[in-house]
Amino acid sequence: MPLLVLGIETSCDETAAALVEDGRRVLADVVSTQVDIHRRWGGVVPELASRNHVVQVMPVLHEALTRAGKTLDDVDLIAVTSGPGLIGALLVGVQVAKSLSLATGKPFVGANHLEGHLLAIRLLEDAPEPPFLGLVVSGGHTSLYEVQDYGRYRLVGSTRDDAAGEAYDKTARILGLPYPGGLPIDQLAQKGNPEAIRFPRALPGAENFDWSFSGLKTAVLHHVRKHGVPEGQELADLCASFQEAVADALSKKFVAAARRLGLKRLVVCGGVAANSRLRSLCQERAADRNLQLYLPPVRLCTDNGAMIAVAGYEAWRRGLRGDFNLSADPAWRM
Repeated sequence: MPLLVLGIETSCDETAAALVEDGRRVLADVVSTQVDIHRRWGGVVPELASRNHVVQVMPVLHEALTRAGKTLDDVDLIAVTSGPGLIGALLVGVQVAKSLSLATGKPFVGANHLEGHLLAIRLLEDAPEPPFLGLVVSGGHTSLYEVQDYGRYRLVGSTRDDAAGEAYDKTARILGLPYPGGLPIDQLAQKGNPEAIRFPRALPGAENFDWSFSGLKTAVLHHVRKHGVPEGQELADLCASFQEAVADALSKKFVAAARRLGLKRLVVCGGVAANSRLRSLCQERAADRNLQLYLPPVRLCTDNGAMIAVAGYEAWRRGLRGDFNLSADPAWRM
C-alpha cells in the first residue's frame, strides 16, 4: 500500500498543504500566497505573516484534502516544515501538525525547508538519484549542497551576505518595481540588452564556491544615483544587465563545483530557480560540459506543501520520528 503523506508548509509567506503518495505522486497541492499583504511594505513582515497563516492554514488543508478526494483518516503521515524560516510562521504549522496528530493518532515528522527544495525534484518522472549537486536559490537562501544520499548533505558554498532573491527584491525597490522583484525584473530583462551595463560578479574566481550579492545591489544603487531611475528601454537594459550578473555568477560556480567534485547530475531549486535567464544559462553551461541538469517546473520552485511531503517521506524512511517536544527551529541547518 502506498504511504499517503500530508505536507504542511508555513515557513515564510506561503500557507501550503499537499497530499503526496510515496514521495513521488502528487494528489493535491494547494498554496495560499501573502504577496498582496506584504507588497505595500516591500518585504515580508513576520508578524503579519504569522497572523495570516493562522487564518489560512485550516482552509488550505481542507482544500487539499477535498481536491485529493481524501480525509484525514486516509492520511498515513503528517510532515511539517519545522525550520528554517520565520519563527512565528513556523510555529503555526508545527502546532497544527501536532494538533492533527493528537486528534487523529496519525504520526508526524518535522521536515527541513531546504531539504524540501532539494527533494522537490523527486516529483519529476525522470528524477535523479543521489549523488547530485543541488543549488538552492531563493529570497532567503543561496546555498550549494552535495547531496550524497537522502539525509546526507554537505554544504559546498553559500552567499556571504544577501541571498540572490533578496538582491532582486532590493534592486526592484531601487527601481520602483513591485515586490517581489524577481518576476518584474525577469520580464523587463527579456526585452533588454544584458551587456548594456557591466555590473560586478559575486566573488569571481575558482578558489571558493561562495557568492556575495550586496556589492551588486550597491552598484545598481550607485548607477541610479548617478543617472536617475531609467525608463523604457534603458530600464529593460538595466534589468537585463543586473539579471545577467546574478545568473552568470550562480551558474558559473555551480558548474565549476560539479566538475571539481566529479558530479554529473545537477539540480537547481528554490524560488529563483523559476528565473528564465538562470535556467537557460545553467542549461547552456551544463550541456557544454556534458553534465545533466534537472529543473523542477516553476510551480515546484516556490514554497509548496508537496516538497515538504517528499522531505517528510524520506525522513520517515530514514527512521526519523516526531514527538510532541518538536518545536520550530528558525536556523535549522541540514
